[in-house]
Amino acid sequence: MGCSATLPPSPLHPHHHHTPNPNASVKLNFNRRSVLLLSTTLSLPSRLSSAATLPPPADTTITDRVFMDFSICPSYFLNRNLGDELSLCTDSEPIGRLVFGLYGNLVPVTVSNFKAMCNGSSGSTYKGTLVQKIFPGQFFMAGRQGRRDKGEVKPPLDLVRNTETVDSRAFVLGHSRPGVLSLSLSENDDDDEIKFNPNYHNVEFLITTGPGPCPQLDNKNIVFGTVLEGLDIVTAIASIPTYKPGERIRQYNDFAEFLGDERAKNARAIWDRPLKTLYISDCGELKVAKPSLSPSLP
Repeated sequence: MGCSATLPPSPLHPHHHHTPNPNASVKLNFNRRSVLLLSTTLSLPSRLSSAATLPPPADTTITDRVFMDFSICPSYFLNRNLGDELSLCTDSEPIGRLVFGLYGNLVPVTVSNFKAMCNGSSGSTYKGTLVQKIFPGQFFMAGRQGRRDKGEVKPPLDLVRNTETVDSRAFVLGHSRPGVLSLSLSENDDDDEIKFNPNYHNVEFLITTGPGPCPQLDNKNIVFGTVLEGLDIVTAIASIPTYKPGERIRQYNDFAEFLGDERAKNARAIWDRPLKTLYISDCGELKVAKPSLSPSLP
């Protein structure tokens, strides 16, 4: 259904040779699509003005720094029950140190808890615990809560409950490049039995290895820091061989899962584990002279 309007006469076209009637009028027809386009064009300035009121970018100021040393213990599998002594492996082969910058203004609770796990003030520590999964070209994971005699994190009783894990504002940053430090929520390897324990805390973390982004991690895990030093160490860790099941084993596992067999999940727990005993041999907090450093890349 159209609408019409009466407009003044338009200027003469070059091929017109008669004198226009000054009292004449031109009748133009507008259909529904024309009206919609016109309304969109007229509303453009208001859209531009609303773009100026977008929320400010996330505050990625580096407020704190921590370090982690990574090593390989060749004799670990000779004695499974090393417990805290894994950090004192006598034949340790050092890989190197990572220095992290943490976004304490953006997610203060997550950063505070991570620092407490690094300096030991939480009643637990990442020191002497295993890197449990490596996904080549994507990320690796560490900090799984469980039993110390298996190289896992002891429940940190003195940590503050992390309410940021249910706050949408904590998930604004993406896993866009290598060296992103993130609290692992969607990808963690913790058993449901452990998660239902009242002493459970989200302390498992992941580090992206590159070379590309990991968009599948976005909006599901909390980015709270970045690697400041040691990207070459990240690359070295990503290159460590992992356990990869054959195609037939995967098919059997998928079928067992379809049937509801609990053993399928237990079997998958060892997939993507490093074939070498890779662990965090030391960690701690680095004091800086200034209370905050220059913002890093998001």
